[in-house]
Amino acid sequence: MALLHKATLRPTKLDLLATWLPDRQWFSGPTGVEVVSRGAYRFDDPAGEVGIETMLVGAADGPVHHVPLTYRAAPLDGADAWLVGTTEHSVLGRRWVYDGCADPVYAAALAHAILTGSGQAEQYFEVDGRREVREPTVTVVVDGAVDADVPAVGNVRRVVDEDHTVIDTDTVELVIVRRPGTGVDGLAGATLKGRWDGQSTTVPLAYVRML
Repeated sequence: MALLHKATLRPTKLDLLATWLPDRQWFSGPTGVEVVSRGAYRFDDPAGEVGIETMLVGAADGPVHHVPLTYRAAPLDGADAWLVGTTEHSVLGRRWVYDGCADPVYAAALAHAILTGSGQAEQYFEVDGRREVREPTVTVVVDGAVDADVPAVGNVRRVVDEDHTVIDTDTVELVIVRRPGTGVDGLAGATLKGRWDGQSTTVPLAYVRML
C-alpha cells in the first residue's frame, strides 16, 4: 500500500524531469519543451522509508519514456550520478529524487512485484483521518510470475543505462524498457506490462531474469 500526501513540490517532478531527461542516452524527442505525464504507478518499500514511483512521461508530441524514481529524505551514498534533483515537499521537507535504476530499494521492489505477480501498490490519500483510494493512472499486469521462493535482492552491482537499462544485482537481472512499445523483441523473462490513457494495449515495461 502506498500512502500519499496531498502536498505541493517545488520544483515539481515534471520540472526536474524536463531538465534531466534530455541528457539521457535513451531520450528521444525535442528538448526545451514541456514534459507531460501519461500516468504513473507505485511500489511499496517494506521499510516505509523510500518513496517508489514510476512515471510515464514525454513531450506532448513525442514518445513515452518510462522513468522509475525514488524519493529519499537524505542522499543515497554513491549515487550522485543518478540524482535527478532535489525538491521541497510541503509535508515531508527536502526530498532527494533519484533515477530508481541505481537504487537497491527500487530493484528489490521491482523484482518482488514481478516474480510474485503482486504488481503495483494500491494508492491512498489520507483525508481528515480516513483513507481514500486513488485510482491508478496505469494498469499493470505480470506475465511469468514464479511459484518458487523469490530471492532477496541486495546490492545493485552494475547499471548499463542504454535504450533498455540493465540492472545487475546479486540474484537477478532486471531490464527496464525506457521507451515502451519499441524495440523489445528478443527479451525474455518474467514481465511487467502496462497500459495507460493513449496506450490501449499492454506493452512490456520491465523484465526479470534469474541468475
